Amino acid sequence: MHRVVALVRPVQSTFELGCAAEVFGTVRAGVPQHYEFEVCTETPGPVPTSAGYSMAVTRGLSALAYADTVLIPGWAPVEAPLSARVRRALLQAHDRGTRLVTICSGVFALARTGLLDGRSATTHWARAEQLRQEFPRIRVEPDVLYVDHGDVATSAGAGAGIDLCLHLVRQDHGAAHAALVARHMVMPPHRDGGQAQYAPPPPPADALDGLLEWAGAHLATPMSVGDMAAHLTIAPRTLARRFTDQLNTSPGAWLLSRRIAAARILLEETDLPVEAIAARVGLTSAVNLRRRFRAQVGTTPGAYRRAFRVS
Repeated sequence: MHRVVALVRPVQSTFELGCAAEVFGTVRAGVPQHYEFEVCTETPGPVPTSAGYSMAVTRGLSALAYADTVLIPGWAPVEAPLSARVRRALLQAHDRGTRLVTICSGVFALARTGLLDGRSATTHWARAEQLRQEFPRIRVEPDVLYVDHGDVATSAGAGAGIDLCLHLVRQDHGAAHAALVARHMVMPPHRDGGQAQYAPPPPPADALDGLLEWAGAHLATPMSVGDMAAHLTIAPRTLARRFTDQLNTSPGAWLLSRRIAAARILLEETDLPVEAIAARVGLTSAVNLRRRFRAQVGTTPGAYRRAFRVS
């Protein structure tokens, strides 16, 4: 049996811990049980949770000495330091060959061990910049669901933690067993780690004299960078410089991301065919939309609609 130990702390996210427990700790009729699941904490006793109740955790850090996988299901607040005892226990576990796995903000704890230095990692898109600034030696990948290096693995938002856990089951026991577990959880059997996080880009402040709002309202019409510059009666080169200075992107890249964001909404909220959606967002054809959508989001419009269609 593969022993998975979740390391929790106050205030523990119940959902992130539940993701791991569902995959590794739930006994299901007709599903072979390959894992033992335990929970430990630095100071055994009542551990407050984000749901407003406390859970009794009886195991201390000694539980990590016998783990095959140590999982950190979130770390709140992310600024919380890593105690010397916890850091030492994690490093000793890693030295023994234990796999270290994080869900969402748990990456901040693992980052403080130094084990992610010089490697890629991910976290929730809203925390990616904070992770990058606090740990400049980590190559932060804000647009993927999870990153697995074998000995260490990190995931994005809590839902992506399920994807990572199922991926680990697939690595340990094959695709058929992972699919069986996923089917009992009523989950998609596989989402690739390189698939983009499903987080719409935050709307930037319209510091370009209303251009962003105007462009967003005219996505269905043919529009070039020259047209955008003409709207402000400035040269395209000047427009490019202002985009770089104020939005850290180019006019063309911003326009494409805006078209893809609009396509996402139409895929989620309407039954329009892909050809019609392509026309509405200014990508002219279904072929072009599919190509651009996969490049930006990491999946197809059809797969995205099946996963996120609003009833």
